[in-house]
Amino acid sequence: MAYPLRYALADLALALSRAASDPAEVRSTAARAAADMIGDGAGVQLLREDGRYEEIAYHHLDNERSEPLALALNRAGQTPDDEYSTTLAASRRPIVLAGESATALANPELSITAAVLIPVIVDNTYSGLLILTRHTPDAFYSTPEVELARDIAGELSLAMSSARAQERLRVAEERYRRVLETIPEGVLQLDPNGVATYANEPIGVVLGMPRAELVGVSLRGFLDNVGQKELDRRIAECKTGRSTVGATRLMRADGSRRSVRISMMPVQDENHEFIGVLCMITDTTDHIDARGLKRQLDHLRRLDSLGQLIGGLSHDFNNLMTVVAGSADMILSSAEEGSSHYQLAKDILDAVGTGRTLTHQLLAFGRSEGGRPEVIPIPDLLTDVQALFSRTLGEHIGLDLAFGPEVWPIRAERGPLEQALVNLAANARDAMLHGGMVRVTATNKVIEPGQLAEGAPTGKLVHLVITDTGAGMAEEVRRRALEPFFTTRPTAAGLGLATAAGIVHNLGGHIELESQPRMGTTVHIYLPAAEQRGGTSGERQRRTNVIGRVLIVEDQPDVAQLVRRLIEPAGYEISVATDALMAVTEVAAGARPDLLITDVVMPTMTGPELAGALRTHQPDLPVLYMSGYTAASLGPQLHLDENSMLLEKPFTRSTLLGAIRSLCGPQPPVSG
Repeated sequence: MAYPLRYALADLALALSRAASDPAEVRSTAARAAADMIGDGAGVQLLREDGRYEEIAYHHLDNERSEPLALALNRAGQTPDDEYSTTLAASRRPIVLAGESATALANPELSITAAVLIPVIVDNTYSGLLILTRHTPDAFYSTPEVELARDIAGELSLAMSSARAQERLRVAEERYRRVLETIPEGVLQLDPNGVATYANEPIGVVLGMPRAELVGVSLRGFLDNVGQKELDRRIAECKTGRSTVGATRLMRADGSRRSVRISMMPVQDENHEFIGVLCMITDTTDHIDARGLKRQLDHLRRLDSLGQLIGGLSHDFNNLMTVVAGSADMILSSAEEGSSHYQLAKDILDAVGTGRTLTHQLLAFGRSEGGRPEVIPIPDLLTDVQALFSRTLGEHIGLDLAFGPEVWPIRAERGPLEQALVNLAANARDAMLHGGMVRVTATNKVIEPGQLAEGAPTGKLVHLVITDTGAGMAEEVRRRALEPFFTTRPTAAGLGLATAAGIVHNLGGHIELESQPRMGTTVHIYLPAAEQRGGTSGERQRRTNVIGRVLIVEDQPDVAQLVRRLIEPAGYEISVATDALMAVTEVAAGARPDLLITDVVMPTMTGPELAGALRTHQPDLPVLYMSGYTAASLGPQLHLDENSMLLEKPFTRSTLLGAIRSLCGPQPPVSG
């Protein structure tokens, strides 16, 4: 009996393996085999992926009993939380029933007199059960029959494990197939000779051929001689088990060329023998500019952050310089002229003046937006940027500035204009690696329509010319030199000339390049001259009333006390607040200052906001703003009317008192 049983189990295993691709067929085969081998009825009820029972597969030797028993025993849609399921899952041992316990499994009319429930364990997890039923009086299952049922359940478990593995493999293969067909990269599988054995849709786009026509075609046909040698080298490297990555140029079927990046990985068979390579091919032709753009945008973000940092540091530095300058000015006023103290104080004030110029240049240069146009005399502009030019050019390049006092002023934002000039100086420096000369001239021009390019300004213009003795540019380079991100140097940002051109155009001007190889480059900038006004309508009307009470609001206590010490000897009655809200409270309570001296940028309330709050009580209150930022850097957050003015830090006692007199009139008489 052992041999036929062994053969029956082997036949069952073979039948289950053949049905592995169809889960319903697996259940039916196992149920039919159990009924045939053990007798009477048998059913298989497994769990779905959602953890509930699926439809039962039940077979009885008496076909008329199959359907009613299947309906009675079916637990489809139920969870395995009943007594039998939990016991089977916990013990993983058969449950043998007889008599009343077996009858309770279904309607008594079905006459189940004995039953065996065998757990089906798939991949070490309870996955359902095999149920056997008998219907004759006093029926029971012997131990050998129970063991045979366990063997059948074991074969079913192996078949289900194999079926699930095959399903997972099928799903994975389908997923990977979809990935290969939908990814933007081209995929080629090549044999050891470089002939394509597989191609996805995107590679057909890259090579300009339908994918179906690529199979059987050698990749060498799309490569030049150098590329073919490189392909052989890479395939040989993959044959040793290593992957390779590199860039090359492919020639499409239409003759055009594309830049690509190819990743090659070795492909092995089940015996680990090399059978070819898998190539991931990315078309980088259209991405090169994008990667360059990202690099340039990152560079711009760093520059923007640097500009903000420069502004903050310069503001704080100007606050410190205000204390230094004010203290030195007080020492100077009390020291005997010609004494060592007098000379030291004078040296400090001279150094503060130099520092003030530098910080104001940094503030203007670092500002990116929100600026205030101002009338700029060209001699002042070129004199101010001379130091920036010298630092940019270095000691190996000479600088010559040529302009006359008669050059018309222009109306512009100083910071961006200085930035444009420094960018041009930097570009000239890069063209003169071994030294040379930069010459800057400024003249007046009256341009008639049609003299310059279309869209260029006409009328009274200031003509700035920046000439270098560098390497010059070829004509095709000159034509593109003002384009954003265009550069002939791999490490350059490609923004210097483009930024300068953008600034000039935003100022209503025009820029032209004149260059030849080995003959240097000349940049012509045309800027509209500022309108000349004969009157002084914009000047503040001088006040004649005498003021006595001054309210100082400054969030830096040392600066606030310095301002107090600077103006106290002049006879003013002074109150100091280091918090803007405190000043508002004082005025609301009845305090009536004749003058408000306030910082512009403060934490709780800005100077203009404070002035607006106090003017609700005193509409004619004069306001003298102080700031470590320049007027242009403060931009629209500071609006100066006829009853206010700005004093830029650092300042001295004389400049502070002069600003008060200019805004409010004479000082009060000093008592005593």
